[in-house]
Amino acid sequence: MIQPMLASVGEAPLDDPQFVYEPKYDGIRAIVDIDGPRVRIWSRLGNEKTHQFPEIVQALAKWSRHLSAPATLDGEIVALDDRGEPAGFQKLQGRIHLLEPGSPSRGARANVNAGGSKPGVAFIAFDLLKDGRTDWRDKPLRERRTALERMLNGTTTPLVRLSPQVRGDGRALYKEALSRGWEGLIAKHAGSLYKSGKRTPDWRKLKIVHEQEFVIGGWTEPRNTRAYFGALLLGVYEGDGPKRRLAYSGHTGTGFNEKELARLMKLLRPLETRESPFNEKVKSNERPHWVKPQLVAQVRFTEWTSDNKLRHPVYLGLRDDKRAADVRREEPRTAGGQAERDKQPARRPSRSRTSRTPESVGTAPSTAALVETLQELERARKDGIIELPDGDSLRVTNLHKVFWPGIKATKGDLFRYYARVAPFVLPAIADRPLVMRRFPNGIAAKPFYQHRAEEVPAGIRTEVVPAADKRSHIIGGTLKTLLYTTQLAAISQDPWFSRIDQPQFADQVALDLDPSEGVPFARCLDVARWIRDELDSLGATGWAKTSGSDGLHVYVPMPPQTPYDAGLLFCQIVATMVAQKHPKVATVERSVAVRGKRIYVDYLQNVLGKTLASAYSVRANDRAGVSTPVSWDEIDAGFDREDLTMATVPSRLERVGDLWRGLRESRGVDLARATRYLQKGR
Repeated sequence: MIQPMLASVGEAPLDDPQFVYEPKYDGIRAIVDIDGPRVRIWSRLGNEKTHQFPEIVQALAKWSRHLSAPATLDGEIVALDDRGEPAGFQKLQGRIHLLEPGSPSRGARANVNAGGSKPGVAFIAFDLLKDGRTDWRDKPLRERRTALERMLNGTTTPLVRLSPQVRGDGRALYKEALSRGWEGLIAKHAGSLYKSGKRTPDWRKLKIVHEQEFVIGGWTEPRNTRAYFGALLLGVYEGDGPKRRLAYSGHTGTGFNEKELARLMKLLRPLETRESPFNEKVKSNERPHWVKPQLVAQVRFTEWTSDNKLRHPVYLGLRDDKRAADVRREEPRTAGGQAERDKQPARRPSRSRTSRTPESVGTAPSTAALVETLQELERARKDGIIELPDGDSLRVTNLHKVFWPGIKATKGDLFRYYARVAPFVLPAIADRPLVMRRFPNGIAAKPFYQHRAEEVPAGIRTEVVPAADKRSHIIGGTLKTLLYTTQLAAISQDPWFSRIDQPQFADQVALDLDPSEGVPFARCLDVARWIRDELDSLGATGWAKTSGSDGLHVYVPMPPQTPYDAGLLFCQIVATMVAQKHPKVATVERSVAVRGKRIYVDYLQNVLGKTLASAYSVRANDRAGVSTPVSWDEIDAGFDREDLTMATVPSRLERVGDLWRGLRESRGVDLARATRYLQKGR
């Protein structure tokens, strides 16, 4: 079976012409193979689900009669509510266990709701992977979608559906997601290829985020280095009059800085009481303290769980305009109108800390909140646990340690840089084995290399790489992994030229321009232009970035399944041609003594297991330079590489965007064409 492509949790604009937007369904991911009347359904993990959903199998088999060839679809199996609309995952719980083959009647009975009129499950298709001999996975999403719509045109049923999709502007769909109570949206780059089994930022989950008021009924003892309290215990009132009770809704230990913790503790202490204000026994991780239910907090969260508890709650501030006695659970919006609270004027919680601008619509807790937490921990000179936007967490230490003595930049500065630029650096290292060059005592002390992944926290991806040394490597691609390697004092991100699914094949190669001492950077720009000219002659395109130190890197995308030797040979040819045409400036001579005052065009990095610092990586030099993608216009005009540092690059990215995206989206150089060109001679 084909493994499904997976989406990353992250931010994405809701009005970008390069994206398409679809509902995020809360069901079972399904790869469906259809070959005439034979239908097989596979889960994301490769488990066969065919016998669990006989009515879907029957509907797909009937629908397939109009197909002229076998097909493979990607989609979601969802439960349906009594209106025939997609419902939550919990409605599928009765269908999770495998039914015995040959018992479709059980499945059919399970598929009828109380009224006996509407189906209880459906398959919603959103991607076409194969159609006959055509493998659509190496074609852009926009083309796959067009083919899928053509295939399903006029043939959908209540059991087989096409996922709605809008292009360029997802704001109306986001409002619909709110009104219908969807889990969220998926934003997909319209040009994305289908990368089987990979989690990629080309597809991004945009979870719906809710806010409302909650009564504070207590607090818990703090853990580790946390001061004052660990979490607030929250509730809402249910019932009226004598039957009114405070129902426990969960706890939140996220969203506080040191100042707010102190302020809240000062308000909570006078309200402390021996009796719990909640109508049920509250289970807490640490010893609870109860308070009179008088304070009201504004809290952001992703959803209510089936047992009426909050998922991923984040404290936003205290409310001084809401009586605790009036706090009720706010009902979700319905398709027919808005919740009552939306009719009221907007109110924001009062805070003693610096206010933050709200996150983009539909995103998880913001980058700003993460950066603020890191700042507060460093100021307090404390270790702590940071909450990540996807609800995960990571322990960080020694943020106040100086890593760059000359500019007095700290480990905390490095953390905050990577938190800010994560949307740019993560695609550059996604699914690639990483080699860590660790500087636990800063750049003035001796570093060491770490290839093998030692014991890592949950949520950090590691894989054994059989093509190399059979050691387990950390695999890049998630914010938690990026910040974990930062915690280990890996200043730069150093990925392989291949991905973990095919480590023996390089999907990109690089020419490393290394100037001898005393050679001005302008000569590097000259060599980069000459490399561009040679690539143009070979029908190839290069993408350039500073090394973050003194030189430049020019990357060239390779076609699928390019052996490392082929990529190395390609780079050797380009480097040699440049050196032969411009011998006074460029050389391929490895010996430093022989190079003289020239630019060494190093093509020998393109070997299995070797690495260069990734795009947007910070470097261990005196100015904390950043390996920064630059445009060919900038190379033609000239620029000062020393302007590109950890302090300046985040604002640059706001202006110019991701100049490295084109490299990732390219299909790669036509090696056959390049070979023919070289054979003809010039």
